Amino acid sequence: MEKENILIGRNTVREAIKSGRSIDAVFVAKDSRDGSLREILALAKKQGIVVKETVKSKLDELSMPFGYQGRPGNHQGIVAQVSSIVYAELEDIFKRAEEKGEPPFLVALDGITDPQNLGAIVRSAEVLGAHGVVILKRRSASMTAAACKTACGAEEYIPIARVNNLAAAIDEVKERGVWVAAADMDGQDAFGADLTGALMLVIGAEGEGVSRLVKERCDFTVRIPVRGHVESLNASAAAAVLLYEKVRQDAGKKK
Repeated sequence: MEKENILIGRNTVREAIKSGRSIDAVFVAKDSRDGSLREILALAKKQGIVVKETVKSKLDELSMPFGYQGRPGNHQGIVAQVSSIVYAELEDIFKRAEEKGEPPFLVALDGITDPQNLGAIVRSAEVLGAHGVVILKRRSASMTAAACKTACGAEEYIPIARVNNLAAAIDEVKERGVWVAAADMDGQDAFGADLTGALMLVIGAEGEGVSRLVKERCDFTVRIPVRGHVESLNASAAAAVLLYEKVRQDAGKKK
């Protein structure tokens, strides 16, 4: 079973079932039947999903690629075998914004290679009302089981588009009236910048940040002012802060 085709953990599997995602089978530990697992299995059976009992060691084996230092990933007694995630197109993100009657709000990731960071950003984007996430097809993490585990099912509710060239994608969204802001340590204070309205927020890889070519395509850059000794937050934490600041500014503008 390819790791991209499995989901591990109770929240992730529950949200996948609730969203109607195509699930081939759910594997559950024979000796584990507490309340939350019974709820998930009831949902699965209601939707006609095959449920297979297995030993914990089998779940450990399936979850091993997502663990650490020889330990399996934390499957919490349940693993789902799913069809590969269906990626969206940029147009799908704009349609989502139109359906909600809101200015487009996108998050683009430039070179994020850590699946946990990707999953955390997808989760924050969905929770804070972004209409879609844009990632690169190459030199970038994809929505593997590890990313989905961290996203806690958020990937089921927000379009995730993969593009060949982020600079070209930025040009496309700018033509549609969307301002583009890149997170950069040399940018203007994000809390003083105007993040309201149609916006694409670009987050770069830890260490390298947003690439020069992509940054040149952006309309402006923003930074998160810090008060401690460490110079910056990691990519997923920085994304969450900037997403929230965008939401806060939009809410203030409506008053």
